[in-house]
Amino acid sequence: MPKVILSLDGVVIKEIELSKDRTSLGRRPYNDIVIENLAVSGEHAALTLLGSQVLVEDLGSTNGTYVNGKTIKKQVLQHDDVIEIGKFKIRFEDHAPGNDYEKTMIIRPRPAAAVAAPVQHDSAHHPTELIGSIKVLSGAAAGRELPLTKVVTTFGKPGVAVAAITRRPHQFLVHHVEGIDQPFLNGVAVGTEPVPLKHGDQIVLAGTQMQFLQP
Repeated sequence: MPKVILSLDGVVIKEIELSKDRTSLGRRPYNDIVIENLAVSGEHAALTLLGSQVLVEDLGSTNGTYVNGKTIKKQVLQHDDVIEIGKFKIRFEDHAPGNDYEKTMIIRPRPAAAVAAPVQHDSAHHPTELIGSIKVLSGAAAGRELPLTKVVTTFGKPGVAVAAITRRPHQFLVHHVEGIDQPFLNGVAVGTEPVPLKHGDQIVLAGTQMQFLQP
């Protein structure tokens, strides 16, 4: 299970396992992780479980949230990333296999516990037989075809642009997850609201061209 380690000036204060869908950080006592310091906003940041990934989000704090020294609004965390809030450091640990993937174009299936999916399902027992895949048309992975076998499959460049394709009983839908760059579907920008896909649709994300295929 992923966890975070809160420290100040190199001294570990506490370790927290991320067992909840959303873990809040801030100065106010109702937060899951309370940091009593004036440099920390009342509701400063949140950690959200997105299947096998963890997303950190700044909640409009006064002094900002930093990951590895860079200010962020939203970012998918990697093992050993360090979140900085004021003088406090929060190291993220996730020893799950495949977590240390290279921060390049990725296409990773993940379980159904995704924020964007209004109804959560156990992907191992999903009743649908719907079949679909994504074919990469440009870049180093050109020609690769990846089946969409999970309920939710994320793809993109963490910290830059991440999108997700959700498999429903009768259709596939694509939506923007995080990052400055939005995905484009047939030349039209896609936001956080899921958009249905049809066979042959062209998807562009962070400069990589892909095609949705469905028998």
